[in-house]
Amino acid sequence: MNDLLYLSIQYIRHHKIKLLVLTFAITLVCWLPLAMQSIVDQTATQLMHRADNTPLVIGAPGSPLELSLGSLYFQTKTPNTLSYNELAKVEATGHALAIPLYYRFHAQGHPIVGTSIDYFAHRKLQIASGRQAALLGEAVLGAEVAKAMHLNIGDYVISSPESVFDIAGIYPLKMKVVGLLAPSFSPDDKAIFVDIKTTWVIQGLGHGHQDLANKKSIKQILKKKGNNIVANASVHQYNEITTENIDSFHFHGNNSARPLSAIIPVPLNKKSEVLLLGRYLEASNNVQIVRTPRVINELLDTVFTVRDYIVVGIAVVAVATATIALLVFFLSLRLRQGERFTLIRIGAAQWQVNTLMAIEMVSVLLLSAIFSSLLLLITENYGIQLLQEILLS
Repeated sequence: MNDLLYLSIQYIRHHKIKLLVLTFAITLVCWLPLAMQSIVDQTATQLMHRADNTPLVIGAPGSPLELSLGSLYFQTKTPNTLSYNELAKVEATGHALAIPLYYRFHAQGHPIVGTSIDYFAHRKLQIASGRQAALLGEAVLGAEVAKAMHLNIGDYVISSPESVFDIAGIYPLKMKVVGLLAPSFSPDDKAIFVDIKTTWVIQGLGHGHQDLANKKSIKQILKKKGNNIVANASVHQYNEITTENIDSFHFHGNNSARPLSAIIPVPLNKKSEVLLLGRYLEASNNVQIVRTPRVINELLDTVFTVRDYIVVGIAVVAVATATIALLVFFLSLRLRQGERFTLIRIGAAQWQVNTLMAIEMVSVLLLSAIFSSLLLLITENYGIQLLQEILLS
């Protein structure tokens, strides 16, 4: 047996490139279908967990899928908006706590989410360092945002303009980082959280001006009549909210007309959820309520259908690979015919010759099984994180 092992090792060393190529090909066709199944299952679990945690979402009329993905993942384009007074209507029903969301703006690709402190309790988000945003212009960063942008408490994050040519004169807002969230391994790690009014300031619905009553501002005064002061175009609109100028920030008009992207109603119980759902299903066309688990399930059905087609394609490739591998093994046996003849002439038994010939195939299949298992283990533990890193890079 030692002689057979020695001869086999020498043969593998001499033909290592051929055997490595075969091992790599068989490993891939064994691993890919299982890896795809694992990643899809993990993704489905994550999607459904977040949807089950937020069974209802209220928003403006439009695509239920866009509203669900926007409210759960902040990943859609600029959404249709509903009025802020809808928040009071939800709470007036007595069936649910209403959490506002406004996720129109970004900072270096990261969504800026205007919301209330109730959102953090609803998602069970913990502050790792610092504190919650308490004033206009303060921001709390998700764990991945802080890591990607190399920011810490006391640093600043600046909102990105929606257009290079902003004729409305809306300036990017410089926001102070006052808190960092602990990792939650959810889309919240990739978001920047601010007070809902801060997002209105970014949009230009609220702003601050210089104190024109100050003697230093004499050059900015166009006309003054009593307590009424008219300024010229050189008056500076602040793009940073500080303790010195926060009192100058104000909003024109009524809060009830200002925009929201969505409202997350948190029902008091199952009965309240059903009553709230029925109330909004009978409402007018200016608002819609979406059952996110149903929407996400429909999305997953599409994903599973696509996955099945891909698996069928991989199965065809696997059959082709197996056929080629068998052909290679068959040709290898034909090339080793002289070797078999020599072994028999020097006294080797037929079973020894057959065993020696079979070791090549067994080695390839065994190595492929080991490598496939290792890759599958890595996929199950780190597949989603690695895929997200690749897509975001």
